[in-house]
Amino acid sequence: MKETRNILGWLGMAEEQSILQDAQKHVEETYKTVTYFAEAVKAFIQGDNNAKGTAIENVRQSEHAADILRSKMVNELSEGLLLPPDREDLMHFVKTLDKIADWTNGAARILGFIERTPPQNVLNNISAGTELIFTSISKLQESIHALTKNDLKKALLDCEEVDRIEHQADDQKKLLIEAIIHANLDPTSLLLCYQLAEYLEGVTDKIEDAADLIKVVAIKSK
Repeated sequence: MKETRNILGWLGMAEEQSILQDAQKHVEETYKTVTYFAEAVKAFIQGDNNAKGTAIENVRQSEHAADILRSKMVNELSEGLLLPPDREDLMHFVKTLDKIADWTNGAARILGFIERTPPQNVLNNISAGTELIFTSISKLQESIHALTKNDLKKALLDCEEVDRIEHQADDQKKLLIEAIIHANLDPTSLLLCYQLAEYLEGVTDKIEDAADLIKVVAIKSK
């Protein structure tokens, strides 16, 4: 009987536990950046500038922590501890996750520059876009956990859900931009809100990229 190949061929191998632990930490930090960003948006909508500032700073720190882990893992992988196919898979995975954290931090920075509270319709659409990001990253995390258990069917189903959410995010971006265009915003707020719309959709794009890579790995693992 054919032995099932574990995710990337590196999970559960004692000599590679250091990389595995860093990979898990990196996934957790990426998830935390989105969680903190959601907190920042909630505080922004509620008009709580102190909580907004704290959450944005938490995003920055979490993204920095993820970046340190990425650099450490890239260095370890460059030393050739893993076999070439597995090293390449994990390298792509780490860099893709890092882009999620980068884009989330970018969205948080833009949110921090928005000083005047936009009309309710704009706020509602920003909230809806943020909720899609949080749901998407949650599904991505579930798919990663499924892969670590070699539950390839669930991993693929979770990735399909990420794809579906990304399409919703495209539509939500259009709704947000329409709300921004029809709102009575000053030029600075108009520009910042438009940039935020771009970043919100961009985060879901990066999450989908990570899900696509997981699908490839899951298929290779069969």
